[in-house]
Amino acid sequence: MSELATLARPYAVAVFKRAKETDSAKTWSKNLAFVASVFSNKSISDLIDNPKIGKSALSTVLLDISEGQIDQEGQNFLKILIENNRLSLVPAITQLFETYKAEDEGSIEIDVTTAFAFTDETKKKFSSTLKKVFGKKVNMKVAVDSALIGGVLVRAGDQVIDASVRGQLQQLAQRL
Repeated sequence: MSELATLARPYAVAVFKRAKETDSAKTWSKNLAFVASVFSNKSISDLIDNPKIGKSALSTVLLDISEGQIDQEGQNFLKILIENNRLSLVPAITQLFETYKAEDEGSIEIDVTTAFAFTDETKKKFSSTLKKVFGKKVNMKVAVDSALIGGVLVRAGDQVIDASVRGQLQQLAQRL
């Protein structure tokens, strides 16, 4: 993943700069989300990975699919990715762009995995605590994973806070 992020970063930075210049961050967000959702389709990903399909044919198919769904700049960006054989970077570009956008807006995207579902009150309290820790508005996505046994696992960009029972047991096992 780190290699993909390294390759995707210049594209994400360029898209973010363009979005800032033209005040079109929401449009770019929609463009990238649509393209990423198209690429998550198994048939499309098989088509992209097929070495027998030329760039022009691939470009035609993908631009036809995205017709009316992404704007002209989004289509031009898609053409650049096709020309440079970088279509596999779309999910990483999308993720990095959203991170840059959130940072610019003064918020942070945080993925929280819990052993048990949060109540609404617990979610509000936890979100408030994270806001104090990170000093930014928190956009929190919560997932439940009973394999954690108890506690939470928090991911905010490159930072990970593992306060789960499973994580503590793994740390104990490593020390022994």
